[in-house]
Amino acid sequence: MRAIMLGLAILSADASAQRATIDDVDPLIGTGGEGHTFPGAVAPFGMVQLSPDTDTGCELRTCYGHAAGYRYDDPTIQGFSHTHFSGAGHSDLGDLLVMPVSGDEVPMDPGTPAAPGYRSPFRHATEEVRPGYYAVTLDRPGVRAELTAGTRVGVHRYAFPAGKSAHLVVDLRSSLYNYPGKILWSGLRLRPDGTLTGFRETRGWAPGRKFFFAMRFSAPLVTHALVNRETEIAYKGFQGPGRGSDAVAERLGRALEARLDFGTLDRPLEVKVAISGVDEAGAIANLDSEPGGFDAVRDRTRAAWTRALGAVEMEGAAPMRRMVATALYHSLLAPSVWSDSDGRYRGPDDQVHRAQGFTFRSTFSLWDTFRAEHPLLTLIQPEKVNAEIVQSLIASRADSPDGILPVWQFHGRETWTMIGYHAVPVIADAYMKGIRGFDADAALDAMVASARYAPYGGLGEYMKRGYVPIDREPEAASKTVEYAYDDWAIARMAAAMGRRDITADFERRAGNWHNSFDAKTGFLRARKADGSWRVPFDPTAINYGSDYTEGNAWQYSWFVPQDQAGLFRTMGGDKAVVAKLDRMFDYDNSKLDYSHAEDIAGLIGQYIHGNEPSHHVAYLYSYAGQPWRTQERLKQIVESQYKPGPDGLSGNDDLGQMSAWLAFTALGFYPVTPGTNQYVIGRPFVSRAVLNLPNGKRFTMTADGLGDADRYVGSVLLNGAKLTRGFIRHEEILAGGTLEFRMTAKPNRTWAVAAKDRPYSMSR
Repeated sequence: MRAIMLGLAILSADASAQRATIDDVDPLIGTGGEGHTFPGAVAPFGMVQLSPDTDTGCELRTCYGHAAGYRYDDPTIQGFSHTHFSGAGHSDLGDLLVMPVSGDEVPMDPGTPAAPGYRSPFRHATEEVRPGYYAVTLDRPGVRAELTAGTRVGVHRYAFPAGKSAHLVVDLRSSLYNYPGKILWSGLRLRPDGTLTGFRETRGWAPGRKFFFAMRFSAPLVTHALVNRETEIAYKGFQGPGRGSDAVAERLGRALEARLDFGTLDRPLEVKVAISGVDEAGAIANLDSEPGGFDAVRDRTRAAWTRALGAVEMEGAAPMRRMVATALYHSLLAPSVWSDSDGRYRGPDDQVHRAQGFTFRSTFSLWDTFRAEHPLLTLIQPEKVNAEIVQSLIASRADSPDGILPVWQFHGRETWTMIGYHAVPVIADAYMKGIRGFDADAALDAMVASARYAPYGGLGEYMKRGYVPIDREPEAASKTVEYAYDDWAIARMAAAMGRRDITADFERRAGNWHNSFDAKTGFLRARKADGSWRVPFDPTAINYGSDYTEGNAWQYSWFVPQDQAGLFRTMGGDKAVVAKLDRMFDYDNSKLDYSHAEDIAGLIGQYIHGNEPSHHVAYLYSYAGQPWRTQERLKQIVESQYKPGPDGLSGNDDLGQMSAWLAFTALGFYPVTPGTNQYVIGRPFVSRAVLNLPNGKRFTMTADGLGDADRYVGSVLLNGAKLTRGFIRHEEILAGGTLEFRMTAKPNRTWAVAAKDRPYSMSR
């Protein structure tokens, strides 16, 4: 009997191991609360994000919660649009809204939930959501809507009620975060073969952004109307981008809509759409580049997601698997493809360029993603980092009118949002990990040029004084320390390349954090051009445009990832650091009001997990020789900040950073300092995980005895040998092997406490 039971246990474990990661993904996670994710169809890093929009007519303040178009607690769907951010804190995109309508009357406006036009109520019980596929029943028209997407195409499938005529509304007026005058110009063109093409230019977050599309239908049109809602005047024979004279009908204006009638159908209507940032011809070519209808595209994308997510296999409790698998999924959505099938793309200079030998990517939320999202990709998608991401960053610098790397870029256009020049650590981290296939000299030149671009963010003052003065530049304290870290990343890569002149200059600049750290108060502070500290000083104050960026002194005083040892000495040593960390996590916020600060969410005392500056802080106990305290805090964070449901993210996912934090942390290690090739050991949250590495090797993590009671790391073995240090190296993961955690109920206060066994820090 014992042998039988043992055999059943082994079979059960094998079945768990064989469960594909894709089957645990829930794209609805993060669509409620402040996660700002979307549930719709997208391929890995896909150019098209085809998803439902529940509200696009919001004011700026209320648009914050609808930054991804869809919000789980909304009762109606306005339509399905083709471009979305995953977890951004700013609202834009929502290009090309399509909505099916049945019956005789075609409403002219989306209306509102209270007085709907073509907007429809829906029920979550009818939603079907998985990677690359979304379906829902629209109650008002009685239409079953299905969506799927390839790399550059999106495909709709609509099953209309029997006996009712089938219509589509194609609305070029709609956008995420609408306001008067956002649409600068747009056009619609129905071609003789029945293909509908068009364009629009918007003055949203990225000014002057151009968008083109091509759309084909599985059934012939019976009638059509291309309407200019601004004037109701038909324009004939106009010459827009990429246009000729072979049109059945054309319209030009700032408020265009197509109303398409297909009569009564005996089978579902398929609508295949491709987009482009170049021209309509590029959109048509993209349409032709991915053959087949709905089922063919869905199956290819399902296979692509199975491969991409198969980089990590997991065993563990079902809710944790669901959260971690979805975190991996969200981390594989951006940076998204932005070049056409022929390699052409529109760059930061608004000109058309061609990517030679790589696929150009955009959607870089670098202030967020340099921390964990990009380091995660160096492990699970290094070929993308090699062939596409770094080359795209270098190409963007070459195309930039300012001659610098992207700051926050999407659809090839720069928004100048957030601070730092954080493309630098993305490139340096890739280079230090041995990723090649890009011009390293061009990359280093771009990094140095970005760090010496005096007009940007107080850099001129920073280079002159060694800090950014608050009376010359807002958010000066944050900018000083973020610039210093980026400078260290430049020094690391320059040293590895033998560029001593660059190394010396930027090693010196990497120490500039000292100039804004006030040892007397123990906090990073803003200082004036005359050298004095700005007063009054309140370390809990959070005000946009003030001393700090989306945070306060409590969060930013820990941002010296390149020199934690130097920071700890300035703070008074390891014991003082641990006490200060405890005060941060245990701070009583009951008398503080942060309702004015949208990005401040997920508070644990003054630790703010819902925004990025705090993300490395729990791991700093390990730098101070108390790794068991890191293990305690990680459990506290994971249990309070992540859930396996729509409200599963405590703050904006920010193009995958919140998700990448969880993915790393669940595996038991985290990249506190990208560029060191070290991952700080925390504690695992899944019982077993396998990294299927692109070099064909496998790195397996096991957590023996993992449970709610056994929450501490008792010991760690690397390839069977006891590991006494509190970190592992990137090269050790790439070599394949095993990392074995043995969990215990009580903390091990002797493991990884010696200075030599602690994670990297510049001046230790």
